[in-house]
Amino acid sequence: MKLPMKPVPPNEQQALVNRLAKACGGAYSPETRRKYFLTGPQWAAAYQGQALFHAPTREAVDFARVIEEFARIGIGYWTTHDTDVIPTEALGKDAQWEITRRIGEALRRNGVACSMVTTETFHHAVWAASPAAEAPEVRRYAAFRVANTVRIGHELGAQFAVYWPGSLGYYVQGAVEETETLRWYAEALDAACEADIETAKAKGRPTLKHCLEAKPFEPQAEILLPTSDAMLAFIGSGLLKYPAMVGLNPEYLHELMWGAAPRAALARALVAGKLWHFDINDGYRLKHDVDIAVGLVNPLDWLNVLVLLRSHGYNGPFNLDYKPPRTTSLHGVFSVSFPTAVDRFITLWEMAGDVLSDPVIGEATAALRAGSGVVSDDAAELAAANRELLTLHELIAHRMVQILIGQHRGRVYSL
Repeated sequence: MKLPMKPVPPNEQQALVNRLAKACGGAYSPETRRKYFLTGPQWAAAYQGQALFHAPTREAVDFARVIEEFARIGIGYWTTHDTDVIPTEALGKDAQWEITRRIGEALRRNGVACSMVTTETFHHAVWAASPAAEAPEVRRYAAFRVANTVRIGHELGAQFAVYWPGSLGYYVQGAVEETETLRWYAEALDAACEADIETAKAKGRPTLKHCLEAKPFEPQAEILLPTSDAMLAFIGSGLLKYPAMVGLNPEYLHELMWGAAPRAALARALVAGKLWHFDINDGYRLKHDVDIAVGLVNPLDWLNVLVLLRSHGYNGPFNLDYKPPRTTSLHGVFSVSFPTAVDRFITLWEMAGDVLSDPVIGEATAALRAGSGVVSDDAAELAAANRELLTLHELIAHRMVQILIGQHRGRVYSL
């Protein structure tokens, strides 16, 4: 294809982006987007492109702008860390409640709800030795922070609180005693749950769902709760006072990046009854946390994930926890990045419905579960009896690819 060589002046570039975005088609209306439990994080929309090796590429944006843009796009829910919107030094003080009041007004004005709050326990220097540090004063501060976030969540009408213990670990061996650290971390979660019980009773609201989020590596060299499975074991370890109040918030890429299968991790959480919240994004195995938007890297895997969740009636949030690329402008964040991420998710979710109702997949699955009917104690005879049926595994995978690319509806390419 011959590319045009005429330069695009700066004052014409935004119009070009808008025109090409419209030419892509496939967009859903804001009203349709709001029908899905899709939540937009303050930190994702306000991300300026900075990282360890990257300077910011976008100007700063405040919560009022983010909430307004989410409403325009059709993202009906907003999520935040405490310090995304409140300066650390203002936490627990009168200034905090004034900011919370203004956030509430912005949410109501735009018809957006706060679905989840989370506490920053990884960035500030106070967390250098984690929120479960040896120093008791740091642990007391950690308990204050998570309890304070719970109270903010109730004030904003949130349903969920999420905890990412990314700094719960060590850089050098022997630096911490792991069993002590896990006990201390459990104490912080107990403080959050106790604040939740007290605040919910005072406000006449249900308690929040407290969700742990795992990540296999970064920012510590070794992390004590690196996977969702490790967190399930932690919840069931007996360390927590309120284990029934604590579940999981798996993140797709966090499960993928250590070489695992996100769908399998989600299945284990479903079996345990602990899949309460889900951070959605995309990326690559055995790489760092690139946080690419959903469906841009692994659309077939995402289709499989959503088939699993639809078939088990998952009705929790899908939190758009990704970073718009550094190459995307601030205008592009709200005119391209978030709308297209939402629309890819919706399309994949509806495709998952096609998979579940597809007659070919339905018959193949039923045949596999029916088996051959041969009853024998001879292993070779049983293997031979089911040999042809097992070919259906590959046929099912092929059919899912057909559904993904529209081939099941007659889309073919001819030479």
